[in-house]
Amino acid sequence: MSNKGDELIFVPLGGVGEIGMNAALYGFGPPKARKWIMVDLGMGFASEEHMPGVDLMYPDLSFAEEHRENLLGILITHGHEDHIGAIGELWPKLKVPIYATRFTKNLIEARRLGEPGAPKVDMREVPADGRLNLGPFSIEYVPVAHSIPEANALAIRTPLGMVLHTGDWKLDDTPVAGNSTSEETFTRLGEEGVLALVCDSTNVTREGRSPSESEVADHLAELIRNSPHRVAVTTFASNVARMRAVCLAAQACGRDVVAVGRAMDRVIDVARECGYLDGLPEIRGAEAYGYLPREKVVALLTGSQGEARAALARVSRDEHPEIALSPGDRVIFSSRAIPGNERAVGAIINDLIEAGIQVITDRTELVHVSGHPRRDEMAAMYRWTKPRIAVPVHGEALHLAEHATFARKQGVDQVMKARNGTLIRLAPGEPEIVTHVKSGRIYKDGNVLVDSNDRAIPERRKLAFTGIVSVAIALDRNGEIKSEPSIDLMGLPSYGRKGEVIIDVIGDAVERTLNGLARTKRRDSEAVENAVDRAIRSAVNEVWGKKPACHVMVVEV
Repeated sequence: MSNKGDELIFVPLGGVGEIGMNAALYGFGPPKARKWIMVDLGMGFASEEHMPGVDLMYPDLSFAEEHRENLLGILITHGHEDHIGAIGELWPKLKVPIYATRFTKNLIEARRLGEPGAPKVDMREVPADGRLNLGPFSIEYVPVAHSIPEANALAIRTPLGMVLHTGDWKLDDTPVAGNSTSEETFTRLGEEGVLALVCDSTNVTREGRSPSESEVADHLAELIRNSPHRVAVTTFASNVARMRAVCLAAQACGRDVVAVGRAMDRVIDVARECGYLDGLPEIRGAEAYGYLPREKVVALLTGSQGEARAALARVSRDEHPEIALSPGDRVIFSSRAIPGNERAVGAIINDLIEAGIQVITDRTELVHVSGHPRRDEMAAMYRWTKPRIAVPVHGEALHLAEHATFARKQGVDQVMKARNGTLIRLAPGEPEIVTHVKSGRIYKDGNVLVDSNDRAIPERRKLAFTGIVSVAIALDRNGEIKSEPSIDLMGLPSYGRKGEVIIDVIGDAVERTLNGLARTKRRDSEAVENAVDRAIRSAVNEVWGKKPACHVMVVEV
């Protein structure tokens, strides 16, 4: 039973208004004494164009840190990086137990917590279809189909009602490996009463229903069987169903499977330990590749997203120490580029084609299906669960807006338009947005975490666009120039639009400025630096059309 003043709260901190970085809080109790649980703790991939030098992004957990004493645990829906990838970096800020099913738990420990210097995280295993109680929350893990084993929705029961948090899911009655999504189970939950459905929006713009993993498996088998030479398949390392399909196809064709890439090796170890590769022949290591006949090998490669250091990129550049492809070989991209990765993936495809290698993608063949629901699948979920409130999550603004419209067409009157940091009261009474809490992104920059407001990233963007001029000027205490200024350029062209030598233009600007300053002015280092800075930027802009960043240093001698 709930007490007077109790409220049920939902606060997304990541993954709402963007793809990736999924992290959400549920709170229960009176405003000054709420207990909290977190669902997922994922990362996102940074765009090199907009965030030079940054590889990864994480959600800002400032709000969760404020309530750490009342945070009861972190519940993981499944093992994709956008749901688990921030654990190694951000868990030390929270230090609460993490709950996950066996495959996901083992994958986190192998991938994120097996690195040097990783924290000793309190990981707790939840059985399939498991339930646990955390304070006022009773949580049921509900298996769903997705592109990784042991994906789960969460039925979160509280004294004020049940929230169904879908995580990533789809409908697939023949998933090859992992769960299916049970109509019976979700209908049961709907009959019990679903206060709010917090649902994946990723594919809401796509009509119909996603094909099954078994259909992809059949088509991969045909492509492998019809290839006269080597076949290389690249996919997400975590897609065990796709890995299993490739192994079965290779077995049927009398080919050996070779796995290439550390991420692939880790997932294979975890999948074998959990029984998802039972009944398959041994998957061999990269060292076996060179000893196998050309027509008797299938290589499973990491690098489907164009990662420069992954196996496929190195193969495409002919830089891999153990794996090489020849004209007439076939590479299958059993994946789709994550938004932002298209250019890197395209560059690898072009390199392969230039080398005479046949490339097959999902643009022409059924070699990949999404792990997210299309509109017919979402309609079924709404029909089964009959929620009173819909909260679209896991998507960019377009996805969330389309999902809101879609939910209303399914008969849901209350649709809450959340964004990261939106604090929504789901119960009691009518749902409403109460306030907005601190949210945002933090960046992994080398080995440190930097706030999104840190000046380093915008400064790098500026440097990438305009370059930098460094000038050192030696003056004595009387303001006399003691030697010729030292000038260095980075990122500027050698010549201006009329052929002017840029470094000479800069040198002339420095000389004119210094000669034009009164001696009393030249005794003020800051005044000299500011005057020279303005002069250089103006002079370069006149001949180049851009104003470079300037670093002017006055040395007193």
